[in-house]
Amino acid sequence: MAIKKLHWGILGAARINERLMPAIVEAENAKLVAVASRRPGAAAQVLAHYAPHQQQVQTYDRLEDLLDDADVEAVYVPLANHEHAKWVLRAIERGKHVLCEKPMALTVADIEAIQQAASKHQVTVMEGFMYRFHPQHARVQELLDLDTIGEVRSVRASYSFMMRPARLYRLVEPVARGGGAMWDIGCYAIHSLRKFFDQPPLAVTALANYVDSGADITTSGVVDFGGGKFAHFDFSFERARRCEYEIIGTKGGIKCHTVWQLPGDVPVISWWTEAGLQCEERLPAANHFRLEIEHFSDGVLQGKKPLLSLEDAKANCQLIVAAMQSAAEGRVVKLAG
Repeated sequence: MAIKKLHWGILGAARINERLMPAIVEAENAKLVAVASRRPGAAAQVLAHYAPHQQQVQTYDRLEDLLDDADVEAVYVPLANHEHAKWVLRAIERGKHVLCEKPMALTVADIEAIQQAASKHQVTVMEGFMYRFHPQHARVQELLDLDTIGEVRSVRASYSFMMRPARLYRLVEPVARGGGAMWDIGCYAIHSLRKFFDQPPLAVTALANYVDSGADITTSGVVDFGGGKFAHFDFSFERARRCEYEIIGTKGGIKCHTVWQLPGDVPVISWWTEAGLQCEERLPAANHFRLEIEHFSDGVLQGKKPLLSLEDAKANCQLIVAAMQSAAEGRVVKLAG
């Protein structure tokens, strides 16, 4: 019996297609049927480059044409950060399910509008934090559920890489329009540290280094979760590559050494306890982009809710906005707790 496949369209020829397009092609329950870009010929070019053997894939030079394609059931939105909310809403209005590249939007109000539209049109919408679908994070959660390190008291999330000339577009726009390190890689840090606390954050304080455009190139800060529980975040475009988080509890600690896994990488998790146990686990390789596509496709086809809710997207956005407000104003910003 043939597996039912969700028909996908990609709304943009962004660099993320290097990972995303093969993931859709390889997913058991997904089929790539269309790609669109506003740059003439770019959609056909990116298809030929990343999925050269795919047949019967429509390419468009207008984004609206893909949204009007009746064969497209779900779309991936990898456009510029400040365009996400607008095009997610347009896709929803056409009755498409949407997986949006992080960040979903730059304001909580925009995510609330998306939430209302998705409910009205009965479609599934999810923010694309692909890392969460890698099995290594389920193993981390399993260790926490087993009380291996006791009660979580602090989390540190660090993400960075040296900015290359080809990626300088990330710094063209100011923070308010989605430019800079926070909206590009800092959102991963905020998202990963939030996962390990049972309560919402109470306050955040941050410091940032800005370039002339108003984009942050380095930001660090602390989130107060109450009761002496704190999370530390640090991300930068002017430091050597890091993508890791570390969780410290009352009885030990766990470290995820590489959050951004390539398909062939061997994930490494290490943990230790006050009792003297030390362990380094090497886990099976996995493609978190493909797993994300399969999860989303399965949810749509089976009528199941996605792992990452729009409430989660709103909570992440709220903390990001508060952190950037803290950095800009030089003060602690309190959140509704």
